[in-house]
Amino acid sequence: MSMVVFVLTPQIHLLDLAGPAQVFSTAPGYSLRYVAESPSVPTWQGVVLQAEVDWPALTPDDLVIVPGWRTGFGFFGPGTLGRLREHHAAGGTVASVCSGADALGRAGLLDGRRCTTHHDLQESLSRSHPRATVIRDVLYVSDDRVVTSAGIASGIDLALHLVAQRHGPAVAAGVAREMVVYARRNGDERQASAMLRHRDHLSDVVHRVQDRIDAAFAEPLPLTELAVGAGVSERTLTRLFTAATGRTPLRYQQLLRLERAEYLIGHGVTVEAAARAVGFGDARMLRRLRSRTV
Repeated sequence: MSMVVFVLTPQIHLLDLAGPAQVFSTAPGYSLRYVAESPSVPTWQGVVLQAEVDWPALTPDDLVIVPGWRTGFGFFGPGTLGRLREHHAAGGTVASVCSGADALGRAGLLDGRRCTTHHDLQESLSRSHPRATVIRDVLYVSDDRVVTSAGIASGIDLALHLVAQRHGPAVAAGVAREMVVYARRNGDERQASAMLRHRDHLSDVVHRVQDRIDAAFAEPLPLTELAVGAGVSERTLTRLFTAATGRTPLRYQQLLRLERAEYLIGHGVTVEAAARAVGFGDARMLRRLRSRTV
């Protein structure tokens, strides 16, 4: 089981912490720890948190996340900043939410890397850490195991991105659904997978059918079977699915097959082998679908 260690400082914002903590407590395979330089950590919202002062032993599989704080606070001593550097140097991932990026900068982790923060803090982050490249108008930026996110609620997007990286988009989509949040696109970047892009709706029927397709998109999935599993008629399912995702169940399944095939081809698999691996009888349909996306 991997650990997620949240590094707290007085006057942190609750949502900067609670959003990612909810994601990782919902995702499978994580234990959460909270450390600070003092055992009592007042938040800007008035809730006082309790934290450990001794850091747990970390492995490269563990995550360290620094939530943001109210402007004018966020002071970490050299010991804490050293811990951030050491974890990254050992092969671990270090992340921040909102103003937490400044701590990563003071630890030297932003030097020569792309990063982001709350839009109101981007200019000050650039001035404080001139060797960093601050990216605007994105939800998060990942650069060599240093992951930074924009303001407050974007910490949820960052955490879902990390879950998708580690466990695949289907798991991240399931966490987003459990939390009843949208998996948003990252600025102008295309979302990692259709499994996330087409989950920004609240139809439980459609989510259940998507769960089935996501888990078995390489298999034959007749509309009749999907409708029976969802407890609705084929006509109703097609109407609900199209309204929620903009695609029919068949087109959604084809999109998942196409994305997986493109991944395989990009890793050296032939078109014919990729077509068979994702469930097409031969390469003709795959070539036809690929030509439509050019």
